[in-house]
Formats: sequence, structure tokens, C-alpha cells
Amino acid sequence: MDKIKLAIVYYSMSGTNYQMAKWAAESAEANGAEVRILKVTELAPESVINENPIWKAHVDDTKDVKIADSEDLDWADAIIFSAPTRFGNLPSQMKQFIDLQGGLWFEGKLMNKVVSAMSSAQNPHGGQESTVRSLYTSMMHWGAIVVTPGYTDDSIFKAGGNPYGTTVTVDQDGNMIEDVKDAVFHQTKRTIEVAHWMKKGKITDEVINEDSEVIGVLGDGS
Repeated sequence: MDKIKLAIVYYSMSGTNYQMAKWAAESAEANGAEVRILKVTELAPESVINENPIWKAHVDDTKDVKIADSEDLDWADAIIFSAPTRFGNLPSQMKQFIDLQGGLWFEGKLMNKVVSAMSSAQNPHGGQESTVRSLYTSMMHWGAIVVTPGYTDDSIFKAGGNPYGTTVTVDQDGNMIEDVKDAVFHQTKRTIEVAHWMKKGKITDEVINEDSEVIGVLGDGS
């Protein structure tokens, strides 16, 4: 079977979600997937970014990362989103990217995409769960197949126990508090596995339909 094509779409201000995206890519490649790491367009004014040394450094460090577009989503069998929480919701940068996919949605090209999500915040109850779940709400409108980690691996508990998607708390210096690398690896592997099941099922359905058409033609001529 062809490799699963995974798009990892992230937004990151200080580098946390970029690191999680890179871990997801590492896991996906280890599990035989073809991967694209993609950032969404930054909307904050350059003057604001320049006032924050950590933010500016991250923008400079990731200037060569490709900006995600609709073609990347059309290409992908599976998508992992990673973005920090903003007042318990998605950051505007990620929300705009999702809002711009109306054309693909209208054409039915987002149906049955296998999707999963990760997030971060500066305190344990900063809205990580609601951020992940708000993204899943949009995915339900797409008709996507939402894959959560649940409690399917010990790494989930080590990372803080979020069944909706891997999330991490970040201290004032930008350091991750929980140990989430293994949870990201597991969530990605699980996403790839489900995408394989979906792809195998789709191919099987196509073969069955083709066989049915052949049988129908033979039946008509007998």
C-alpha cells in the first residue's frame, strides 16, 4: 500500500508547538509516512513581534518552513494540528487557516481526512482541552475522522492524562513542564494507523465496486 501522507499544520509563537510538530514528524516517518511540516500565516504585526525577543527569534528560526495552503490539505491522507490556546480557544492564525478552506470543503475534498490535534498553555488549566475540542468541532463540519489518543498508552498518563490530544504546560521561560514527547509519538502513530485503515477500506470498497460493475455487465449479457 502507498505511504500515508501526513500534513502537520502548526502555529507557534515561542517554539513549543513547532517542537511538538517536529516530534510528530519524527514519529510519522518512523512509521512509514510521507510528511510535510507546515506553519500557518502569522497575523501579528511585525512591530509587536519585534518587541518580544523570544517570538522574534522563533519567527527568524522558522522563516524557511513552508506556509500551509489548501493544496497541502488536499494532498494529505491525515492531518495533525498543533497550536497554543488563546483564551481557551484557537489562536486567530490557526482559525483563519481553517476558515480559508471553504473551497475544499465545498468540493468535498476534506471528507474522511484523518485528523488529530495538540496544544499548549502557560498553566495546567489554561484552556488546552477546550482548544483541542474547538478544533475538532470544525473537523466535524468537514466530515473528517477525528482520532484522539484516549487512554490507549502509558505515555498519555506521563504527559498529564489528556485524552483529547497531547497538551503541555509551558513555564515563563518557555520550557515544557510535562514530559510529552512519547505521547506525541504515540498520538502520531495512532493517527497513521487509523489513516491506513481508512485507506485500506477505501481501496477495498473501490475493488468491490469495480467487481460489482463487471458482474453486472456479464449478467446483462448472459
